[in-house]
This record gives sequence, C-alpha cells and structure tokens, in this order.
Amino acid sequence: MNGPVVIVGGGFGGLYTALALASKRQHPPVLLIEPGERFVFLPLLYELLSGELRSWEIAPRYDRLLAGRGVAWLRDRVSAIDASSRTVQTAGGRSLRFSQLVVATGGDSDTFGIPGVREHALFFRSLHDVERLQQLIEVLRQRRTELQRIALVGAGPSGVELACKLADLLHGTAVLELIEQGPTALPQARAFNREQAMAALQRRDVRLRTGLGVTAVEADQLRLSDGSTLAVDATIWTAGLRLNPPPIHPAAPADQRGRLLCTPELQLVQHPHLFAVGDGAAIAGEPLPATAQVAFQQADCLAANLLHAAAGEPLQPFHFNDLGEMVSLGIGEASLIGKGITLAGKAAFQLRRLAYLTRLPGTPHQLRVAAGWLADWGR
Repeated sequence: MNGPVVIVGGGFGGLYTALALASKRQHPPVLLIEPGERFVFLPLLYELLSGELRSWEIAPRYDRLLAGRGVAWLRDRVSAIDASSRTVQTAGGRSLRFSQLVVATGGDSDTFGIPGVREHALFFRSLHDVERLQQLIEVLRQRRTELQRIALVGAGPSGVELACKLADLLHGTAVLELIEQGPTALPQARAFNREQAMAALQRRDVRLRTGLGVTAVEADQLRLSDGSTLAVDATIWTAGLRLNPPPIHPAAPADQRGRLLCTPELQLVQHPHLFAVGDGAAIAGEPLPATAQVAFQQADCLAANLLHAAAGEPLQPFHFNDLGEMVSLGIGEASLIGKGITLAGKAAFQLRRLAYLTRLPGTPHQLRVAAGWLADWGR
C-alpha cells in the first residue's frame, strides 16, 4: 500500500514514535500531523512556571526537532480517519493517504460536565496556561489584599505539584485550597512519595480538603458538594483527563474513558493497520498509568511493530517496565522512588532533572539543554 506512516498528534507518544521510527534503517516515509508549533515536555512545565527552566528547554519547536530526521511535519489537525480507504481528512481541507496510521492525540482536561469550568477555571497543560498563571501570581503578589484565595481542584500529581510551586511563588500572599473528591491526595502514588507530598503541603500551609466535590465554578466562588460555597480569586482545574481521538470510520471500539481498544501489540481492535499510543491507548487486561514513561516505552515498541507489520513479520507485545515515580514538591525540591533509590529534597530535585534530561526529545536538544544547565551552574 502506497503512502507514508501517518502519526496523528505530536505529544509524547506521537513525537517519540516518529523519532524512534526515523532512527531505524530504511524506515518508510513518516508524516507527523500536529497543529501546535512546539512540543511541550509536560513533566517540567512546573519548572517553567517557577522560572527554574526556560521555555526553549521544555518546549522546543517541531521544525527544529525534526530537521534532518526524515520526518515531515504538517501543522494541521486531523478531523477524520477513514480506515477502509486509508485516508485522513484535516481541518485545513487536505485528504491524505497512508499505509499505516498511529493515533497519538492524547488527552485534555476533563470538566466532567460541571457548569462554569470552561468559562471560569484556569488549566495547566500548555505554554499559554503558564503565562496566565504567571500573570495571576503577579497580580496577587502586588495587590496583597486580605483573604486572597486560589482553589486547585484535583489532588492528583498535577494538583499537588502545582500547589507546592504556587505556594513558593506566592510567598504567603494568597491562601491555597486543594480540593479532592476522593479520600486522599495522590491516591495512586507510592507511599513514600505520598508522605513526602503531604509533608510538603503542610509546610507550605496548603489547605487540603478531601471527600469534597465541586458542583459549579463561578467567577469568584466555587459551589461544593456539601452545599457550601468558597470565595476565590481564581480556580485552577487539575481534575481528570478527557480523551477525544478523531472520528474513525468504520468506528473503532473504545472504553468508557474514550481510549481506543488495542491488542498487546498496540494495534487497534478491528483495524490492524491502525495503531494507538500513549494516554489514548487501552490495552485489554493491562491497566497502565497515564504517564510520560508509558508513552516513552510504547514509542520504541510501536516503531518496531510498524516495521514488522509492513514486512509481514510477527509483532511484539508491549510490556511496561515500571522505572519508578518522581514528584516535584516546590522550588528546588522533589521526591522520587525507583531503581532501588528512595530520595527526597534538593538531591531528589537534581536527580529528577537529570532523569528528564535523558528523556528530552532527540540527542541534539538534550545536548543544548545540558550546555545551558552547565552554563547556569558555572555562573
């Protein structure tokens, strides 16, 4: 079948699959379709907010990352996928053929249909979101009125990490309320990291409210599930992930969260020439966390399987190798556990940065970032 391998979405799963495929000898033509100008390394977005890292380090441009790699980049959005004719339609009006296709569109913040979230809440998934939060921090620090309050909804990793950074940046000029519908913060985290996170929140006087849901978000207050209201200067929404892949015809089976059902080889059920990777892929019988390390590992497996499938060779099932867990806990602090290491504090922060340095996309970008860090350290 003529046509390139088309990768829909340039997040962790999509970009790293493209780079892994491009590193193979005699790889097929690869087309990455992604509407954004820059890849955002989400685990380090907190350090961009605090000024510990710079935007070019964690958000390199796609054209620079892919230059000379043998991967074409189309800045567009896929609006529909026809599995029978092996074509994709884009928002820009293009109709493109493919030999194989990878769905790597990832997810977006899930509002759970709660009124007012889209209209009034801030999010934390993009460079624009960082800019809006930095502006909010500056306003609150300059205004310094009594009882300034920020509510963060969702005490998973994003909510906890963001609460710690904000507390360090605000210097006590606003009260931080971390609201969680479940019984505890970081319910899926390792016990050591959860304990370190709880201690970090307490040291920063972040008020954790568990067992409490949000029923509505308004411009200056939250309505809560116990019938009360909470006056706020801003609401930051870090609760949940919504998956919304492009429409596929004939329809591809998906789970209740919208993730595409895949075989262990990452092929879509009922569509063997379509694959999925990252947050949007659901492998039957193997629940996987929605983390970057899963996407990193799937990318290597998927790149090999794309070549095997094109050659008519047996495919290899994906097996997740849990490398551990790292949590940012404020400026210059972190907690981590994995590979026999259990560590918290400033040393954990440096080790976390080094670990993510090795995961930044492409050796040239890793070397540029490392050179920048060395120059900063020398000063």
